[in-house]
Amino acid sequence: MIHEVDEVIKRLLEGGALSGSGIDISFEAPTRDWAARRNAPAVNTYLYDIREDGARRQRGHVSLRDEGNVIVRRRQPPRWFRLSYLVTAWTKQPQDEHRLLSAVLATLLPRELLPADELPGALRALGLSVPLTVAGLHTESRSLAEIWSALGGELKPSLDLVVTAPFPAFPEYDVGPPVTEAAIRVRGLDGTLDESPERSHRPRRPTAAQGTGEQQQ
Repeated sequence: MIHEVDEVIKRLLEGGALSGSGIDISFEAPTRDWAARRNAPAVNTYLYDIREDGARRQRGHVSLRDEGNVIVRRRQPPRWFRLSYLVTAWTKQPQDEHRLLSAVLATLLPRELLPADELPGALRALGLSVPLTVAGLHTESRSLAEIWSALGGELKPSLDLVVTAPFPAFPEYDVGPPVTEAAIRVRGLDGTLDESPERSHRPRRPTAAQGTGEQQQ
């Protein structure tokens, strides 16, 4: 899932305001060694924090239905994780770095919600939109100064990019076939079974418009 979020970010940046510029998009840690090896302008998107978004956690299960609206499988709701990226620009001149950061902002600010059909692989299969925030209030436990200190580099202007992505919860399991017929026997007032034959009853199958009160997907 994380590598698919990387793919989404790379595609957004390469196709936005930086399109055709030839600017390299890197996901390596922006250490001093990396900076020394860099020989061309680059935008670095370093994943520095991963943690669950507890406010989005759901209980129960999700029912998966076939074309006839019959429940065929169930699974737990996905767990949501906040992936925090440190976005920096690397050129020889500070003014050029600021221009690159402006281009990143211009590309990402309009994309606050990424629809499922624009996502790759497992993210697309979940059918859920993915929220994205850029340059918002920094809420992680580590300060940016601490992050730069851990990387061994000097503090640079940066954007905080947060993608909140769903991660499939396991297991997914089959359910039994729906009940299509039930037998009813009637007892007398004294508790003994009546002599009358069994009465058959065929439960009505719910339609798509009726629903069942469960989470549907």
